[in-house]
Amino acid sequence: MADHSDVDQSSVGDQATSPPRRAPFASSPARDEDLPPFQDESEADALLGNIGEVEDEGEGEELFGDRMERDYRPIPELDVYDANVMDDDEYEALSPSARAEVDRMLRKRDREEDLGRGRMRPGLLYESDDEDEERPARRRRMAERAAEGGDEDEDMIESIENLEDTKGHSVKEWVMMQAPKLEIFNRFKNFLRTTVDGKGNNIFKEKIKEMVEENKESLVVDYSLLASSQEVLAFFLPEAPTEMLQIFDEAAKDVVLSMYPKYENIAKEIHVRISELPLVEDIRSLRQLHLNQLIRTAGVVTCTTTILPQLRYVKYDCSKCGHVLGPYFQNQNQEVKPGACPECQSYGPFEINMEQTVYQNYQRISIQESPGKVAAGRLPRSKDAILLADLVDICHPGDEIEITGVYSNNYEGSLNTKNGFPVFSTVIMANYIERNDDKMAVSALTDEDVKTVVALSKDERIGERIIHSIAPSIYGHDYIKHAIALAMFGGVAKNPGGKHKIRGDINILICGDPGTAKSQFLKYVEKTAHRAVYTTGQGASAVGLTAYVQRHPVTKEWTLEAGALVLADKGVCLIDEFDKMNDADRTSIHEAMEQQSISISKAGIVTSLQARCCVIAASNPIGGRYDPSLTFADNVDLSEPILSRFDVLCVVKDQVDPLKDEMLARFVVRSHRRHHPAAGGDDGGEIPDLNPSNIEKIPQDLLRKYVIYAKERVEPKLHQMDQDKIARMYSDLRRESMATGSIPITVRHIESIIRLAEANARMHLRSHVNDDDVNTAIRIILESFVETQKFSVMRSMKRTFSRYLNYKKDNNELLLFLLRQLIADQTRFHRNRYGDVSDEYAQIQEKELSEKARLINIHNLSSFYESELFKTNRFTFDPKKKAITQLV
Repeated sequence: MADHSDVDQSSVGDQATSPPRRAPFASSPARDEDLPPFQDESEADALLGNIGEVEDEGEGEELFGDRMERDYRPIPELDVYDANVMDDDEYEALSPSARAEVDRMLRKRDREEDLGRGRMRPGLLYESDDEDEERPARRRRMAERAAEGGDEDEDMIESIENLEDTKGHSVKEWVMMQAPKLEIFNRFKNFLRTTVDGKGNNIFKEKIKEMVEENKESLVVDYSLLASSQEVLAFFLPEAPTEMLQIFDEAAKDVVLSMYPKYENIAKEIHVRISELPLVEDIRSLRQLHLNQLIRTAGVVTCTTTILPQLRYVKYDCSKCGHVLGPYFQNQNQEVKPGACPECQSYGPFEINMEQTVYQNYQRISIQESPGKVAAGRLPRSKDAILLADLVDICHPGDEIEITGVYSNNYEGSLNTKNGFPVFSTVIMANYIERNDDKMAVSALTDEDVKTVVALSKDERIGERIIHSIAPSIYGHDYIKHAIALAMFGGVAKNPGGKHKIRGDINILICGDPGTAKSQFLKYVEKTAHRAVYTTGQGASAVGLTAYVQRHPVTKEWTLEAGALVLADKGVCLIDEFDKMNDADRTSIHEAMEQQSISISKAGIVTSLQARCCVIAASNPIGGRYDPSLTFADNVDLSEPILSRFDVLCVVKDQVDPLKDEMLARFVVRSHRRHHPAAGGDDGGEIPDLNPSNIEKIPQDLLRKYVIYAKERVEPKLHQMDQDKIARMYSDLRRESMATGSIPITVRHIESIIRLAEANARMHLRSHVNDDDVNTAIRIILESFVETQKFSVMRSMKRTFSRYLNYKKDNNELLLFLLRQLIADQTRFHRNRYGDVSDEYAQIQEKELSEKARLINIHNLSSFYESELFKTNRFTFDPKKKAITQLV
């Protein structure tokens, strides 16, 4: 036997702990690193000697035939351990530090040997001396996996710490790589588990608990919260939303199942919904730049399709052999079809396996720009959005929503046929939807706003301040301003037992002569009310006001589109030129004005839409001008059913009054001078302020917040209301209306009084309706009724209902009204007696005014003579002559 002392002892030493391995005889030349313990085949042949004839080089090992067992026969010379390299001595156990040092030395030796041989073993690309500093992430991952009960020795993908360094890749490519994907997954899991609020409570633990209790599958994540703790994830999310949301969903599902292991039986998937994205884009500003980005936009839902099942993971049956193919993931753009059956190699036909295919809910909606945000002369733009999974049926036509989603393009054959091939339609793949109705007061008002509103409500004259703040650029018309203010606040809707609904909104009709600022009142409400839709009678059809059915241009499905009254749900619908509407169109809004719903029965669609809005309409009388000698019904071309649906009828008459006309002219000139673009802060110069009562106005923005707060938080109760007073007043009104033949008084007017009383209580932020509110409501209704009478009947009615009409009116205003009447009567007498009178002043005796004042229980006139109202209207009092003089 030859001496084999020249065999590499280090190689043998490495194998000392296991039986020696036979070196197979390879058919091709072996590489140097594959040969130990023999350097080549000739050395093995010399060792074997007389074992047998070596196989030819070309044949290799014989795996079949009679001689195949030759490779497995015993060879005693090779089947023993070498005594020179065996160490049977006993040693003491190494300490942990000594063992770590030995391991370090062995790894260093192996690395040096590999470098000497010209190759690098996998896993040694880092310096082992720097292991503690460079590789903390791996140990952390292994510790986390061990804590979760996972296999610590599992071949893990090495994660990365510097996630924001994309190494020249695009964000989308970077987040799809395995290592960044794992890091994003772990960071988001850590974010969900560790985020706490100011009190130290885990935010998402509570959210997940609520989600599980309601059997939902959506977890809402605030983007600002994500950005404050995970800046890199918040940066990647808008750039690669589809890929990032997929990772987020997997991480969220992992966290939910770690808390509730069996929740997967209820919800197969968990969807992360991103809320409060900082930038809100207008629909008309969406461009190619936003494609495949996460965007947030707002609009009104105009059209929704039915909820359809969409293929998510599809399986096919082979019609020839019955083999089930799949599952295939079905994307949004094109249908996935198998090529050939792997079982029988046929090319079809294939049928969808309905039972094993996985579906998800699918709905398509159209959102349109809010009417108040569209610039004049522009058509409102609209955009389609696709709702999937549990987002379906979350909004309906008429709802104002904010939608967060991925702005993507999809292929539509009809669009390409019309516009040419390269054109693609765009659609928003919805991720999160929030209805603005649900957050009207919560998000619109801050804590500071609420404090300001509550402090403002403590003002004793808050009611007068609000009324004077309505359309401050319009002079006079306090009665109309009061009615509009009450309509903006509205009453309380009632629905006892869900069977009989009573509206809480107040409808107003303003009718009168041209040039009396009727349209300006509507325009002011449009800018101030929370949700206002403005339209005109000439430009509005019946379906444009209510709703209409049309066929979708692509899907050919019948869809329902909302009209103005539906879009103004929980808001205000303003209709100008109400008299220009066709009778058929006016009839269509009967139901909307009283039942506040719109019933549709067209093209197989039978449904009812909500139209919970107050209607403020403006119209002109027949012939253009209002004739005081005729009743209101004779002056307007409106039927009794539509008139009875208006709570308040405001009549505006353009009467000739020299003093009033002069004050109106001064007001208009001063307003124009103050608001001129080149005014430079000039408030009108020598023109005096025509506000003798010195009531401070409320800024428009603050008034808007005040109205929102009152409508959201205050619901006045009727427990302390004087019912007998309303009953008596109603019986008196019915009797007078039958005698005069004017507008009919119906039970709706009782409800109108209650609604106005509730609105007045809301205006003062009171929780109960008191006598003051009831008396104010009665006064408004009576003024509405009296103003609609013939001129001959009006005077007697004012005397009949004087105790109601004079309620809460300033005595000075009443005395001024009486004084003007006396001056007008005297001027008329002199004109009829002496012809044209060109005197510069008019004079009456004080006793005439005193007699009139005593009829309304006013006995002291001294405060009236000293008031600003008396002086502003150019009256002077001479105590010696006991005469009152007015300069004309």
